[in-house]
Amino acid sequence: MISLTQLTKRYGEFTAVDSIDLEIRGGAIFGLLGPNGAGKTTTLRMIAGILEPDGGSVRIAGHDIVREPMAARRVLGFVPDRPFVYEKLTGAELLRFAAGLYGLAGPEVEHRIDELLGLWDLLAWRDQLVESYSHGMRQKLIISSALVHQPEVLVIDEPMVGLDPRSARLLKDLLRSYADGGGTALVSTHTLELAETLCDRLAVIDHGRVVAGGTMDDLRRAAASEDGGLEEVFLRITRGASDAEIDRVLKA
Repeated sequence: MISLTQLTKRYGEFTAVDSIDLEIRGGAIFGLLGPNGAGKTTTLRMIAGILEPDGGSVRIAGHDIVREPMAARRVLGFVPDRPFVYEKLTGAELLRFAAGLYGLAGPEVEHRIDELLGLWDLLAWRDQLVESYSHGMRQKLIISSALVHQPEVLVIDEPMVGLDPRSARLLKDLLRSYADGGGTALVSTHTLELAETLCDRLAVIDHGRVVAGGTMDDLRRAAASEDGGLEEVFLRITRGASDAEIDRVLKA
């Protein structure tokens, strides 16, 4: 459902994403991990069609995001890491606007809006301006706007930002049900516990390249850690600072 072939993005002489190849099948939750500045958000923005690649290609459900942008975006829902919301719209108006971008309107859309708002306990806020929403409520609204047209592919950058523990659990259950129903979810996160418990497969990006990928067992083999958790495996793969190095800094 998501196919990246030699995907590359440069900013001047700096290569942010360096010839990435990834194949993400349908009916799965795929986790994208990496240190800050590794190229995760740039990759997701190219998948969503916000940034144009300098090399390679992105295909969503068989549609090239550059050559067939409308067809690719029609089946895609995207939640950015720093979403923009129209604060002078109500929650329902924002979701109605999002649905309208896909040519959807009418009673079915209104029912879908109430379903999504009800899922997050936001029905009481349905007709309140978004400017009155808390940070967590806005995150729920943005996730709902990505789901309002019932996309085949969902791409989320840092999904748990601002969510309380109950809402975070609800989102995990929602993503699992979405994948079990045939949807494809690509999640970029620094929350390793979320990635380990939720994702079917994972890829670790560092310095713009995929340095390891597959199941947890595949990552353990790559990290030479037979029974390590994802935190240990991730730090080994990305060569995190050792305890000795940390001690040297603290005692300097």
